[in-house]
Amino acid sequence: MMIKKRISLFVLTLTSLIPVSVTAKQLTLADAINIARVQSVDAAVALNELKTAYWEYRTYYADLLPEVNFSGTIPNYNKRYNSYQQDDGSYTFVRNNSLEMNGQLSIDQNIWITGGKLSLNSSLDYLKQLDGSSERSFMSVPITLTLTQPIFGINNIKWKRRIEPVRYQEAKAAFISATEEVTMKTITYFFNLLQAENNVAIARQNKENANHLYEVAQAKRKMGQISENELLQLKLKALQAKAAVTESESNLNANMFQLRAFLNLGENETIELIMPESAPNLHMEYERVLNKALENNSFALNIRRRQLEADYNVAAAKGNLRSVDLFTSVGLTGKGREFSDTYNTKHLKDNQVIEVGMRIPILDWGKRRGKVRVAESNREVIASKIKQEQMNFSQNIFLLVEHFNNQAEQLNIAWEADKIAQQRYKTSIETFLIGKINTLDLNDAQTSKDEARQKHVSELYLYWYYYYQIRSLTLYDFNSNTTLDAAFEKIIKQ
Repeated sequence: MMIKKRISLFVLTLTSLIPVSVTAKQLTLADAINIARVQSVDAAVALNELKTAYWEYRTYYADLLPEVNFSGTIPNYNKRYNSYQQDDGSYTFVRNNSLEMNGQLSIDQNIWITGGKLSLNSSLDYLKQLDGSSERSFMSVPITLTLTQPIFGINNIKWKRRIEPVRYQEAKAAFISATEEVTMKTITYFFNLLQAENNVAIARQNKENANHLYEVAQAKRKMGQISENELLQLKLKALQAKAAVTESESNLNANMFQLRAFLNLGENETIELIMPESAPNLHMEYERVLNKALENNSFALNIRRRQLEADYNVAAAKGNLRSVDLFTSVGLTGKGREFSDTYNTKHLKDNQVIEVGMRIPILDWGKRRGKVRVAESNREVIASKIKQEQMNFSQNIFLLVEHFNNQAEQLNIAWEADKIAQQRYKTSIETFLIGKINTLDLNDAQTSKDEARQKHVSELYLYWYYYYQIRSLTLYDFNSNTTLDAAFEKIIKQ
């Protein structure tokens, strides 16, 4: 009767759940992902990289818009001796005591089609002698239109209009990918802790079971139902179970610290994870996944940008073979002793400048031609690298799709095996207590039970990891059939 009561008590204990602290913070996988996307250091890094790309793009865009500038010297006071060349060619020093002021207002516009620059200027100069007659004079340029135009050089603005929008789109796609990579890290830390919690539960249950079995075995030994060797084996098993609890709890604390640090939670906050009960039943098609990746991933934009930059380097090297610049300025100017005289239409005169400067190398020992060859060679190297990267990208997509589709079946098998192993272990305990199996069979059932539970958690982790890895590459949610997007303007202003 005593043995039967112990058996009943033991089976009851086996099926009960281990109580958890009421102060623990419960987290689902979705909760952990949401916290990581907002609070983690990795998310902050991704956001700062996006902001950097945004302001670089804004800087480029500002170059295409008119720019208003004011420059001036207020005042410029001189009281010193200056050298002066006389009519006979000799030099002497003359005393200068004067006050000058000048200001210029300009509206500048880059011309992206030609690469030139058009400026509308207005300036005013004031000069007053402080010695002698104390005369003063004004000179104004009410309006001047100035064009600066490179003739054969590279059009940097036109190339920027090709490259910079692609660069910014690449940065936006990279931000979404980085967000998904934060999710993948979260999944890894989440399931590491979940597996650690599972191992602690297994270790504690095994310890309790081993202690009960040893107590029952002591009673059976007194009645001569088992041998001394079997009793010692169960005692050793109880000691090993006790050691396993200590080791698993230490591993649990380490993994909890890691997840807590990644989510930027308080150091004293205890986390209790809720295991995902199910996973979406999806089947991926390689062609569809690849097309979505090529449409949305920053990889395609990265390739396009690198090709454009290689073409730009070649064009810049060719443009440096010779340099011819045109500068022309057309406007009106006036001067007088009174301010009003300088703007009197009767006194205004033409103010015109036309200047063509050129620099053509006659003998440079092939230096500039060599730079062109280097740029062309680099472009060919980049083209070869891009071709290899495209092949690797497609291959990785194919393998990932295969892994994911296979993982769904592996998860179903692991789930079923876990249930069977748990039931087998319970049956093995009951069978052992009535003396129908030995300790070796019982140990095998326990090992199978532990491995099946760990395998179940591991396969569930791989399923979610592959799923979000595909999301990070395609920027597409195949569960809801929607493209991953973000309110970039709102995010940048955070």
